[in-house]
Amino acid sequence: MKRSLLSLLIGSMAYASGANAFVVSDIRIDGLQRVSAGTVFNSLPIEVGDDIESVQISSAAKSLFQTGYFKDIQMARDGDILVISVIERPSISEIVIKGNKAIKTEDLKQGLSKSGLAEGEIFQQATLEAIRLELERQYVAQGRYGASITADVEAQPRNRIKLTINVKEGKVATIQHINVVGNSVFPQEDVVDLFELKESGWFSFFGSSDKYSREKLSGDLERLRSYYLDRGYINFSIRSTQVSISPDKQSVFITVNIDEGDKYTVSDVKLAGDLIIPEDEAERLLLAKPEQVFSRRVITTTEEILSRRLGNEGYTFANVTGIPTPDHEKKTVSLTFFVDPGKRAYVRRINFSGNTKTEDEVLRREMRQMEGASANSQKIEQSKVRLERLGYFKEVNVETPPVPGTSDQIDVNYTVEEQPSGSITASVGYSQSDGLLLGGSVSQNNFLGTGNKVSVGLNKSDVSQLYNFSFTDPYYTVDGVSRGFSVFHRSYDYSNTDISNYAADTTGANVNFGYPISETQSISMGLGVDATSIKTGTDTPDYILDYLKNNGDNFTNLKATLGWSESELNRGLLPTRGYSQSASAQVTIPGSDVSFYKLVYRGQYFQPITQSLTGRVSTRIGYIGAYGDTTDIPFFEHFYAGGFGSVRGYKDNSLGPKAKEKNDSDYNSIGGDLVIEGTAEILFPLPFVKDQRSLRTSLFFDFGNVFDTSCPSGDIKDCSNPDFAELRYSAGIGLTWITPLGPLTFSLAKALNPKGEDQTQVFQFSLGTPF
Repeated sequence: MKRSLLSLLIGSMAYASGANAFVVSDIRIDGLQRVSAGTVFNSLPIEVGDDIESVQISSAAKSLFQTGYFKDIQMARDGDILVISVIERPSISEIVIKGNKAIKTEDLKQGLSKSGLAEGEIFQQATLEAIRLELERQYVAQGRYGASITADVEAQPRNRIKLTINVKEGKVATIQHINVVGNSVFPQEDVVDLFELKESGWFSFFGSSDKYSREKLSGDLERLRSYYLDRGYINFSIRSTQVSISPDKQSVFITVNIDEGDKYTVSDVKLAGDLIIPEDEAERLLLAKPEQVFSRRVITTTEEILSRRLGNEGYTFANVTGIPTPDHEKKTVSLTFFVDPGKRAYVRRINFSGNTKTEDEVLRREMRQMEGASANSQKIEQSKVRLERLGYFKEVNVETPPVPGTSDQIDVNYTVEEQPSGSITASVGYSQSDGLLLGGSVSQNNFLGTGNKVSVGLNKSDVSQLYNFSFTDPYYTVDGVSRGFSVFHRSYDYSNTDISNYAADTTGANVNFGYPISETQSISMGLGVDATSIKTGTDTPDYILDYLKNNGDNFTNLKATLGWSESELNRGLLPTRGYSQSASAQVTIPGSDVSFYKLVYRGQYFQPITQSLTGRVSTRIGYIGAYGDTTDIPFFEHFYAGGFGSVRGYKDNSLGPKAKEKNDSDYNSIGGDLVIEGTAEILFPLPFVKDQRSLRTSLFFDFGNVFDTSCPSGDIKDCSNPDFAELRYSAGIGLTWITPLGPLTFSLAKALNPKGEDQTQVFQFSLGTPF
């Protein structure tokens, strides 16, 4: 640049001292290679026929130089011809970046390109220097204070250059000490624990909390400010923040100076503006009360509650502002919530996107917000929740943008991300309880995108054979009445399991209807028939032989079922919040070969503990009883416990009463008429896995057992009436992974109190079967 300006200055001075004004008859440009003559003429403020002097020539040279295409410009006169001699800046033929690991080469090149440094572009040294400083700042933002960027420019033929950027990233500096100065109300430990940034320690290797980040520190300071403001210290302020770096640029020291101020309480709470809703109802929604400690969180939460309540009345654009008026002498704050409802909004259209497979009608029938009606925030959110509970989507988002050109209309846009809701597979799997699994199945909870549930299966294992077909239409009527039916045949041979030695073949069919009674509750009614044939073996226990002797070995039963269910879960698959429960009663009706009833209750509850941890508790309680002249309960209807879905750490179906094999010393399970099971879990994200929506990892504590309220005669062990002292316990870690090929589950569990004939199993897994 200096040489160009010097040439320009010398040329201008020479021209000014030795030439007179003249009329330009022609303009000649020498030295162009890549830049077109048209580009030069477009930037040149002189045209043929102009009467020019030295001032115009100097101005023209500056205009050309400002284009950035030339590193040297000389202007001369050949008669009445203006001669412009230029030397173009070189072009970039290649950009090579070396030494970068923390930032990808593609990202660096993209940043260079946005700043004008790209292959084929004109090279300017000033731009390169600015980019070098910007790259260093990016590394400093990552805590790499020792990072340095150098650039080598290599000349190449045809006025081109090769640009090599050498990156020395250095190590990320770690935080050695965080100190808060000026706090007297809260201990240093409590205040520092609020920070996302942490001092370097033994476990810092597994995260990045000890790596300094300007953005994280800003968030920590805001978190500290909120902590004090939520506890009444309205005059709290951060006086200064110092971040110092050790001479070797490997350690960071953070000091925050604060002024806590005095603690304030609420003197009174008032409402102002256009309330829309009754004042007494609005007052009940106020969380802030007189004599409470002032809290900014309470104010913002109250604002949200009032805004949401007005949104339920159609005032989507309502604005509620909490205005605190402090009295510094009395150390009190008067709160006034000003309500500006705006105009009532109406829904123009409800739109869906992302549902490439699922039909719009399947989504639209879950809507509680209608098009053309006034917007209702609760119904819009409720519709979103109903979509999530379908189990068809990984994620559902909703936006309510205003309609352009209107002040009282919005659109409601739902965006969904679909996930596999079934499979069409030929499968080979293995289960510790059933052995080798071979089968083919078509199972779809969202068949062809219609929302109908269809399942056709043929599965065979060492223990069982199952053939089934089922169909359920969840919207048999527009009001949400469901209808389903199924036919099945299953054969079980328990001679190679821990269940007493016998075989059972059952063929049956069912039809059922479901009726919604609220947004989250429904009742169901069903009627079914099944025929069961029992075959005994040489080792079948006397207990079973005696039952078959008294009642025969072929049973045809008609079963009526009545059920109730409720679900407040946030998702249909692997939920993390809410609860669900169900109760069912099944009874054989007149015309059946046996008379019994079966009662079952299931429940589960999810409660977030922290941002990444969730607690879950669940239970299953079941009871079978006889009625009429029958006193014996059919053994093939018994409950069993142990294994997946029960008490992990014990072998499948191994708990509870056990009968001695007829010609053997082994004892195998015979089940019981009462089952009590429960689980307490801590769900946590699997490290290094970004998408956790198809994974569930947990630390669990299981308990349960099967009891028999009327222990049968014969050589029976572990048979008792319900007794909490007989519950079995286990603890361990488990994982469930919903893969495209099928569910994979495993657990590592320790049986805590095995007794008698209990059989334990530390590692349990299942692949290719429902879990």
